[in-house]
Amino acid sequence: MSQTSDRDQTMCLRRESPLTEDLELLFQRHTRDMHADTPPESIHMMPREALVHPEIDFFVLREAGRAIGMGAVKRMNVDHGEIKSMHVLDEVRGRGLARLLLDELIGHARSAGLTRLSLETGTQASFLPARKLYERAGFVECGPFGDYRLDPNSVYMTLTLSSGE
Repeated sequence: MSQTSDRDQTMCLRRESPLTEDLELLFQRHTRDMHADTPPESIHMMPREALVHPEIDFFVLREAGRAIGMGAVKRMNVDHGEIKSMHVLDEVRGRGLARLLLDELIGHARSAGLTRLSLETGTQASFLPARKLYERAGFVECGPFGDYRLDPNSVYMTLTLSSGE
């Protein structure tokens, strides 16, 4: 996951620490969006510091050096991972960057040997574009996984991975 030559030469996605100083705007916007219309008890976003963990691979999408997107893959067990903290800045949306980021996270999960990748997202209208993105990538609704419980404000989705996809 490095420079994306088929796009703008200044676009790159790479593993970074979630504590990198210039990621503050991404985390502020992500937090704002998560709290906009979701009850606090239904927000499952991880604090920035918690994303620094041996079982989490955190990625930053940059354009001309500016952090414009982020996402993480959390290994839940030997073959099952979860997408966490995926966010693209509002002002760069509509360019296919969320799909680029998602595809790279899926590719990373596959190359890490995971056979299943899951996620939790909101049921509110503000999360509809995200749910549609995940559906187009092949994710299907499933029941709660890991430590999640049924929640009317959450949709759980999963994707079966194979090395041949």
